[in-house]
Amino acid sequence: MTDTANRLRKQLESANFDPQNYVKQLSQQSDGDRDLQEHRQKIQTLADETAQNLKKNVYKNYRQFIETAKEISYLESEMYQLSHILTEQKGIMESITQSLLSTDKDETSKEMLAAFPKETEEVKQRTLTTLLEKVEGCKNIMDTPGRYLIYNGDLVEYDVDNMAQIQRVHAFLMNDCLLIATWLATRRGQVKYKYNALYDLESFAIVNVKDNPPMKDMFKILMFPDSRIFQAENSKVKKEWLEILDETKKNKVTKDKHKKEEEVVPHSPVRPDSSTNPFDDEEEDEERPEAEEAVDLTPEWIQELPEDLDVCIAQRDFEGAVDLLDKLNEYLKDQPSTIRVKELRSKVDGRVRQLTDVLVFELSPDRSLRGGPKATRRAVSQLIRLGQSTKACELFLKNRAAAVHTATRQLRIEGATLLYIHKLCNIFFTCLLETAKEFETDFAGNTGCYSAFVVWSRSTMKTFVDAFSKQVFDSKESLSTAAECVKVAKEHCGQLNDIGLDLTFTLQALLLRDVQAALHNYKDIVIEATKHRNSEEMWRRMNLMTPEALGKLKEEMRGCGIASFDQYTGDDCWVNLSYTVVAFTKQLMGFLEEGLKLYFPELHMVLLESLREIILVAVQHVDYSLRCEQEVEKKNFISQNAAFLHDIVLPVVERRFEEGVGKPAKQLQDLRKSNRPVRVNPESTTSMV
Repeated sequence: MTDTANRLRKQLESANFDPQNYVKQLSQQSDGDRDLQEHRQKIQTLADETAQNLKKNVYKNYRQFIETAKEISYLESEMYQLSHILTEQKGIMESITQSLLSTDKDETSKEMLAAFPKETEEVKQRTLTTLLEKVEGCKNIMDTPGRYLIYNGDLVEYDVDNMAQIQRVHAFLMNDCLLIATWLATRRGQVKYKYNALYDLESFAIVNVKDNPPMKDMFKILMFPDSRIFQAENSKVKKEWLEILDETKKNKVTKDKHKKEEEVVPHSPVRPDSSTNPFDDEEEDEERPEAEEAVDLTPEWIQELPEDLDVCIAQRDFEGAVDLLDKLNEYLKDQPSTIRVKELRSKVDGRVRQLTDVLVFELSPDRSLRGGPKATRRAVSQLIRLGQSTKACELFLKNRAAAVHTATRQLRIEGATLLYIHKLCNIFFTCLLETAKEFETDFAGNTGCYSAFVVWSRSTMKTFVDAFSKQVFDSKESLSTAAECVKVAKEHCGQLNDIGLDLTFTLQALLLRDVQAALHNYKDIVIEATKHRNSEEMWRRMNLMTPEALGKLKEEMRGCGIASFDQYTGDDCWVNLSYTVVAFTKQLMGFLEEGLKLYFPELHMVLLESLREIILVAVQHVDYSLRCEQEVEKKNFISQNAAFLHDIVLPVVERRFEEGVGKPAKQLQDLRKSNRPVRVNPESTTSMV
């Protein structure tokens, strides 16, 4: 038995195990159902044994898992402390090195100049020409006089949004511009690169990107409204790029300034009026540094703020980014707007726009709609903190509208209509209720957004009613089914009153046309059925044949509200009423009950007029029969049916209508008074009122 189990285990654990072939061979080799049952029992035993062993291993290693997790936590804490110590030591070493280098700076520079004299512009231009011959599509770059090469090197470009590697590039820094060229996959002679972009030094800003392994040795070039991220070969090359770029930009600004001064001086020989106070210039020079230095921007967190914002956005730490912005705004509050503050603000504003774009994308309907309205809370709350409450409200409602639309569309139409409507109402009104609660939580301090939510609720309700009407009214369901569906929708809509949102009037207004059409259609059906029965009326008593049938009829009439129906029943299952009158009574009361389920104030006159038209058909038929009938016995029977309609049925209809609506049915009362029961003269062929 053990050998068999081991063989079976090895067979099932083999890498080439094919379940279909295994079952096929097993079916061919077995003699019948008994062999298959035994083999099934072996496999089940093996499965139970495997599960038991797995459970034992989990219990055995559980303590080791806990201890390992604790050790990892301790190691993480120690590594953090070690990193902090190394950072401090690095700062100390850099400060010492800087102090040592500053003392010998002048002597070193003199020695370097003596040993390596500066290249002339002609030599630099010749070098640039040689390098640019390797770049495809940049023949016109050398047309600008005085342009020469300062620095060049290989870089790797990354995507700003997801930090994915894009391509290798080669950058050429000149005295007035920066050329970016991409590597060619297939080289043609000396050509290695292809022209990609050319940026004027004044059109972009250089930003250091804080190292965040594995993303390190990076810097960013900001060109409104875009930006590009490049990675250097190592930290030394990155530092050289940043220093040389910064120095080149400063040199260009200084050179342009001198040019402007040289151009202005010859054209302004007349000296402007100057103050007679010889100390004015000195006072102005003293006041400017004070204004500039009034705001202290030297703290480390302010210096690293742009890079920290980039890191937070890349890591999707939206809360951390907004916290940094709030901290900066609090620090600069009531501070003068100096040039340095404006420069810092301009750098931060670009990050704010980028952060806003990311948050807007988080709320776009293209993103996953799973997780319910709470999944949007993070992005909404940060947009509100950024002062974008209106945009947050708009995007939140668009996101929830898409979620509601998707949920209703995914609902499968199967089974009875009433079952589908139950599911539809449950999904829609649950989504609406959750959205309202989340909206109240997110926008508690922004009361101006509530009107937008009300407008959104009305438009969303229209989407629901379209799906509702298409399934209930367009499919020509019976009035009873339609009434039950409308009743279910009203009950679910009433649940919104608990949170102060009443959309009942909106629901009724959107359903008015369809419900009114359904009442008219069913009224026509009842009238046609009544006329058809009237045409076949023989004015005979009903014989239900069995006591069971009579008991069932009594129960139905009591359900219709006719409590005194027993006085119209006789012995041997006879009923002293016409079949036409009994059928009309049941159909009339059924129409009234369904109409009350569909009722809302705008349908008051529609329902009353429909009842009046139906009753008139029966009353006029009874009156016509009385006038035309000549047999005395039949006249008495018709009079008895007329009295039943006038004294029993019509009062029940009036009372039930008033109970369901809350208003008296004046039109029905007038109808009953104008059609009093007739007294019949047995010797006459006419009836008298």
